[in-house]
Amino acid sequence: MALQRTCTKMPKMATSSEAIEAGKFVKSSSENKQNVAATIPPPNISQIKNKQRRSEAFIKLKREKRKSRIEERKRKRKEAELLGDQAPPKQIPRTIENTREPDATLVDPEDEEVQYDETHDDLSNYFNRETTPKILITTSDRPRARTNKFVKELKMVIPNSEARYRRGLDLKKIIPQAIAKGFTDLIVVHEDKGEPNALYISHLPNGPTAHFKLSTVKLREDIKKVGKPCTSQPEIVLNNFNTRLGHSVGRMVAALFPHDPEFQGRRVITFHNQRDFLFFRQHRYEFKNGEKVALQELGPRFTLKLRSLQKGTFDSKYGEYEWILKRHEMETSRRRFFL
Repeated sequence: MALQRTCTKMPKMATSSEAIEAGKFVKSSSENKQNVAATIPPPNISQIKNKQRRSEAFIKLKREKRKSRIEERKRKRKEAELLGDQAPPKQIPRTIENTREPDATLVDPEDEEVQYDETHDDLSNYFNRETTPKILITTSDRPRARTNKFVKELKMVIPNSEARYRRGLDLKKIIPQAIAKGFTDLIVVHEDKGEPNALYISHLPNGPTAHFKLSTVKLREDIKKVGKPCTSQPEIVLNNFNTRLGHSVGRMVAALFPHDPEFQGRRVITFHNQRDFLFFRQHRYEFKNGEKVALQELGPRFTLKLRSLQKGTFDSKYGEYEWILKRHEMETSRRRFFL
């Protein structure tokens, strides 16, 4: 029987040009995959139906973003250390405050016209040291317990002040009695559903009168690690009252407190204006060393929002208003401020 010879075909060796073409194909395919991956949008967490998985994905995404921010901050810090004096200047973050709309009423405190107006307005007798502040604090009719507590703490904050029960009297009857007894300012606290919600400040005897919305009230009992109150005359800090209206409001607030603070008491009261909200804080400070200062909050806390400024004492019917907040006409931009 004759033997049959079997032969197997050897694989054909690829030429150099074919190998190059194959390498190009592999490279182009990997690049296409990277481009496709780059064009795929990140997963939308809100489309995950399962609540637990959705919350886990959200927490994971927040951690990744935070980690990337920290790494970017470290990288910029290292670059700045390596470059030294040649490092680019630190970028100023873009905020609503530093991008506010131009306001023609922004004033310079050294301006002669502003100084003349301030020396001849209704508050000039206080700043010329012709009067000593004496404050009368009252409330709306039949105040609730929380409003009474707030008035008591306000009395502790403002030196030389007295809190009186209103007894259903109209403000037009209270103001002449207050003037006759030597009070220089009248503060009226209003409430809604047991919560303080409005504050009136009227400078006696000739005004002006300011109406504020009162919000985020926290009494001393609501603040953690609050310090003991003291009766020393406080230092007053007024921040960011930059317009003509802001100057008027800042002067009204400053006129509630005595002229000469007692620095040994280390008590400071701050009215900080930010986006037309006036944040009130009271602290006691302590110097740890030449550089560090410790603050202890004394309370209370509250926030004021100016609603109107009226000439003269309180008269809601026939009074002449210098400024009234009309929200739908005036608050048309987030970057428009009035104080």
